[in-house]
Amino acid sequence: MTKPNDVNKQTMSNNLKRLLNERNLSQAEFSRRLDVKPTTLSDWFNGKSYPRVNRIDQMANVLNVERTSLTEPRKESEQAYHDVIQIPVLGEIACGEPITAEQNIDEYMPAPAFITPNGTNFYLKAEGNSMEPTIKDGALVLIHEQPTVEDGEIAAVLIDNEATLKRVKHQGDTIILLPDNTTFNPILLTDDVDARILGKAIQVVNGL
Repeated sequence: MTKPNDVNKQTMSNNLKRLLNERNLSQAEFSRRLDVKPTTLSDWFNGKSYPRVNRIDQMANVLNVERTSLTEPRKESEQAYHDVIQIPVLGEIACGEPITAEQNIDEYMPAPAFITPNGTNFYLKAEGNSMEPTIKDGALVLIHEQPTVEDGEIAAVLIDNEATLKRVKHQGDTIILLPDNTTFNPILLTDDVDARILGKAIQVVNGL
């Protein structure tokens, strides 16, 4: 193997920073998954040293990318449609915790980077048929975390620590959650209801 030069080190540094940023993954968490010392990872990030081949393969596996995504300069026009990032799939949501806290996550699923907006994204599994035919029971829905959505958009809403997917309509100070299935009744979010919007539905990615 040719000894890495400063250009190789800087390329690795740039790619690591980009890939972790796209996945909203901290250096501390990444070093834990790799089982390497934080100082070692910091040297790779800062271009001070270059990882061994086996470490590059390990990082590629953890990030779910090709080795070349780490070792070669990024070609924006070609790479955008090939990058894959790991998105958390939420299970039971713990009260008072950040939505993507580790205890809320059941697993991680891959998603093309080009469909995921900047910021925090997660998958939510639809339960029931209140949003049929748009969202079927058991479908995975990609959610972008944000505190508000526009009228007519589908939101993930946390009500009494249970997440639901509904269309949003604002009526004065009241938010009305509308099912697409007309056999279900709307839900009114008034001041006495413990509820908050978790984010906006971006895409139904797995209809079962």
